[in-house]
Amino acid sequence: MVFNEGNVLPAARTEKEFESLLRGHHEFIVLLNSHIAQLKSMIGLAKKANKKVLLHADLIQGLAQNEYAAQFICQQLRPEGLISTRKQMLKTARQHKMTAVQRLFLLDSIALETSYRLIDDVKPDVIEVLPGVIPGMIREVAEKTKLPIVAGGLIRTKEEAEAALGAGAVAISTTRKELWDI
Repeated sequence: MVFNEGNVLPAARTEKEFESLLRGHHEFIVLLNSHIAQLKSMIGLAKKANKKVLLHADLIQGLAQNEYAAQFICQQLRPEGLISTRKQMLKTARQHKMTAVQRLFLLDSIALETSYRLIDDVKPDVIEVLPGVIPGMIREVAEKTKLPIVAGGLIRTKEEAEAALGAGAVAISTTRKELWDI
């Protein structure tokens, strides 16, 4: 799965960054730290600019993290996909034929095994591995799950991005503007 030319998923934390991405050349953009009152207009603006929004559902301010919230996002907002650590968010996205991106935090062996069980249950389309600066773990997760991997978190340099891609990630997700066009 290829998200953008150069395999970068630029992520916007602020409205200003979001507006910048709307003017940019990337087809897919990640929307972080959003507020429920702004989402409908932001996703509408993105669609008008021919952008596909991957919405980080766990970071929406003013919205509970439950099945009703997932239904609201999928039925009313209709982004291209949802990014989440939560089973119900991802299952609901899949039910609505949206891209489901499961965030996997590499904290320790227990967290990794728990994540593998969740992957088996949810069957996401893509996995985002955080932090994205551990090539050996990116390779392991890609081999074990046979799913596309996005590397995100703590990627600060072009070399780290290239290492993640070289380890098998299909893309990197980053808020660092200097990496948006590597």
